[in-house]
Amino acid sequence: MKSVNYHSKLSRVLLNSLTFLFVFLVSISINAQDVDKDRQKAGRKLFNANCASCHKLNKDATGPALGGVESRLENAWLKKWIRNNAQLRASGDAYANEIYNKWKQSNMTAFPQFSDEQIDNILYYTTVGDPIKDKVVIDNNGGGDQGGSAPTWVLWILAAAIIVAFLIIANLLKTVSELKGAPKTPGLMGQAAELWEGIKKNTFLHVLFVIFGALITAYVLFGTLFKVGVDQGYQPVQPILFSHKIHAGDNKIECQYCHSAAKHSKHSGIPSLNVCMNCHKNISEVAEDTKVVLEDGGRVVGKAELDKEIAKIYEHVGWDAEKLEYTGEQKPIDWVRIHNLPDFAYFNHSQHVTVAGVKCQKCHGPVEEMEELYQHSPLTMGWCIDCHKETNVDLKGNEYYAKIHKELAEKYGVDKVTIAQLGGKECGKCHY
Repeated sequence: MKSVNYHSKLSRVLLNSLTFLFVFLVSISINAQDVDKDRQKAGRKLFNANCASCHKLNKDATGPALGGVESRLENAWLKKWIRNNAQLRASGDAYANEIYNKWKQSNMTAFPQFSDEQIDNILYYTTVGDPIKDKVVIDNNGGGDQGGSAPTWVLWILAAAIIVAFLIIANLLKTVSELKGAPKTPGLMGQAAELWEGIKKNTFLHVLFVIFGALITAYVLFGTLFKVGVDQGYQPVQPILFSHKIHAGDNKIECQYCHSAAKHSKHSGIPSLNVCMNCHKNISEVAEDTKVVLEDGGRVVGKAELDKEIAKIYEHVGWDAEKLEYTGEQKPIDWVRIHNLPDFAYFNHSQHVTVAGVKCQKCHGPVEEMEELYQHSPLTMGWCIDCHKETNVDLKGNEYYAKIHKELAEKYGVDKVTIAQLGGKECGKCHY
């Protein structure tokens, strides 16, 4: 009888131990995933702001594809290259000079201001890929972890091994107990039934499961609510196929040639068809080898279809391509808006483009590489505030802020005042 009681108590101890172990490992796993998401988000933000204009993850652009770059090159070497590639080449580093010559001696911007953590976050992002568009996930290191926390699959394997070990020990103790004279207990199904009965009678487990379920529900609910109204990655089909890659990328047309209102207006404006006709009066066909690769399944659009898109412009603007004259019959184009801030948020393009000198790519991403335009940035309040915190006030050609900049620099004990310190975090700047 003592042996039976001992076995029963041991089973309860094992049950509670396994429960604690499971909850502990799940919490570690969730925490590890959160840390990974933080690193991924930080790396993506830095990559998009500083690297995306020249580099992609999955294909060559102005510079080489950076997906999984840390699996090919040492971390220490990459940090030297990123901070000052010219200095690294001057030191006689053979590989640095090989890359420089391979890419037609294109000079890469140096980033001496980056900390080790910032560079590590960028490299982590190039390993795990883009969490927003979910187009490409690059993982050349067998799990994509760079040392910040244990990969999730390792934790689950460890949990499984410990559980198996507990079950083996419990079975051995059961066998020993039976050899000492205790009655035989049911087989595996019987033990599972006993375990389930034990769970149903264990009040502590009920409370634990309720708390755990409530936390998971809150986590999922708040995560879902915070995504409401965030249209990052939104890429609608437009009535006319317009490739920014061909116009802004291949033909080097300045963004503000078409979006001229961005320099002096709150809105960047949709170009009128007359702007299109400045070129397309004389360009009714594309070159023979012109192709557009759509995101929709990678469909390739060739010359025949692209010529029809130009014909659509003629139809809407009322242009007779044979007589080379306007017919006077015009039809508006129902473009689908992509970037759309809430009505309660004020944003002025001219203040950013003309006064601050912000490049279009800072917010809209590498537009010159997009066949079909999509919303590159989240455009959330937190994203704007983070930019204001990180961006210094540029006084070049802007004497208006000179006096107040000097006073704020002395107040905060800094050489350069950020937009946030200048008032860029005040609610009334964007909400009034």
